[in-house]
Amino acid sequence: MPETISESPEDRARRRSDAIRIARVVCIAGVVYVHAWTGLDGYSLELARGTPQEVLRWILMEVFGRSAVPLLGLISGWLVARSSRTRDWRSHIGRKARTILLPMVLWNLLAIVLVSGAAWQLGLAAPMPQSVRWVFEEVLILTHPPDINVQMPFLRDLFLCMVLAPLLVRLPTRALAAVAVASGLSHIFGIGPPVILRASILMFFTIGIIARRTNLADRAVERPLWLAALPFLVLMPIHLYVTVGDVRPFDTLREAALDLTVRIAASLAVWRLTWTIAGTRASAVLQRVEPYMFFYFCAHLILLWLFGPLIGKLTGKLGSPLYPLYLLAQPFLILGAVVALAQLLLKVAPGAAKVLSGGRLTRPVPEAAR
Repeated sequence: MPETISESPEDRARRRSDAIRIARVVCIAGVVYVHAWTGLDGYSLELARGTPQEVLRWILMEVFGRSAVPLLGLISGWLVARSSRTRDWRSHIGRKARTILLPMVLWNLLAIVLVSGAAWQLGLAAPMPQSVRWVFEEVLILTHPPDINVQMPFLRDLFLCMVLAPLLVRLPTRALAAVAVASGLSHIFGIGPPVILRASILMFFTIGIIARRTNLADRAVERPLWLAALPFLVLMPIHLYVTVGDVRPFDTLREAALDLTVRIAASLAVWRLTWTIAGTRASAVLQRVEPYMFFYFCAHLILLWLFGPLIGKLTGKLGSPLYPLYLLAQPFLILGAVVALAQLLLKVAPGAAKVLSGGRLTRPVPEAAR
């Protein structure tokens, strides 16, 4: 029997909102495992392929990082479809420029100042300005991902989705499905850059709008947790083998198709998991940190660049006995640093905190989380 069948519409709506906030925490924290500090360069990481610690890193990336961008894109599309303000193109774009584009630009500027500055003054192994064009690419992400804040293409492409949102929400569902399919195929065939760097973001954003219209979010949670997670649990080891294994059984297109399928399965599994968490005592704890998560997303790579090597001196690089403990702890260490930094900014420069968080740090804590 579905666990939510006895819930009133008001209770279900409240739980859905709680699950969305929890999903943001889980997904954005999971992104850290994708970018975790290893202490190794690309060549050394390739040599470490298949070692126990490298397999552990990939498992964490698969389990916690694989769902991050898809589910965040789905949630963004779902929320846009619900908002009546989306249809007013001018105010909608202005609002999203303030809450997505401006913070992206400012954080990219901070990344150059702090990370490249540390490379210049302290000898940190990090990218440094190579030309005026390099600076523009790092700040505005015009044609390719930046070298420092490699997570920021999500915000860039999400903003482009927001620019299209007033049109998308007016399309019939069949047309939206066609957009989603076309975006998925573009992801598989590598079509999109430099206009949109990750076409899959548009696909999941569009699916989010469809999910709102078809009540898919509620229908997905009617199935048991184990059943919702089963596709991901089956596909994840296959994808791990294809990615980490020495033998590459698939060509590039099949690997891309498998990657996209795994992302879809992961987003379903994590959404069902967060719905379950929303009905537990852990919900209040996770909702308390949710207002910090946009700040967390934007700041985490700067913190990894600057402080990852310092802590790594104590634990060692990937392959060292203590490294797995450091790997597992990185999202929580960054959370502590982000909360402390955000609280400090709220006290000494509340305007900066508001802008850098896209206005999110000024939001009151949800009543359920107090």
